[in-house]
Amino acid sequence: MARDVYIVRHGNTFDKGDTVTRVGARTDLPLSMSGRLQAEALAKHFADTDIRFASAAAGPLKRTLETARTILAAQSAAPSLDVAEFLREIDYGPDENRPEPEVVDRIGQAALDAWEEHAVAPPGWIVDPEQLKRDWLSYVQHLAGSDTAGPALVVTSNGVARFALLAARETSDTKEGVADDLKLKTGAYGIFHITDDGGLILHRWNIRP
Repeated sequence: MARDVYIVRHGNTFDKGDTVTRVGARTDLPLSMSGRLQAEALAKHFADTDIRFASAAAGPLKRTLETARTILAAQSAAPSLDVAEFLREIDYGPDENRPEPEVVDRIGQAALDAWEEHAVAPPGWIVDPEQLKRDWLSYVQHLAGSDTAGPALVVTSNGVARFALLAARETSDTKEGVADDLKLKTGAYGIFHITDDGGLILHRWNIRP
């Protein structure tokens, strides 16, 4: 069944003045004050635009669960929230929860740019790009085969969301909605169309209420 999937990045985990660290799979931070406001803005945005989710999934970390639950709390007859392990943030290895300047000192700016621009993981990071793309396609094929109609909500991290975008690039024969920037901003989302055969087509990327 063809349907749309809304892939949302969780809200902020740091506020102005905080020391920003690279939080990944092993750093289970809740939303910060500004992150909660972003989640509330997403909830209002979806409610005001009459987007009613028929299914919902999120990664197992506090920041993704809190974002998803805030969105669903603003919806009438909201679906139950499924927790999916593949939506967990990637593991940054020796850079996990380290301040960004220290990360750059260890891996170099070129390696960080390769990650941001091409999803090439720096040495030491624990991530399997091909497996993540397969996981996304398996999930959307599950959605396509479901009897449930209506849009699907998925809340995850920037590190994982980019592989949905890459999977769409590789499996679609259309240039529709091509995004140059792999990074999904905090509190932003992308819209993908799932075709009857489980294909994934990007419509919009980095929409922020």
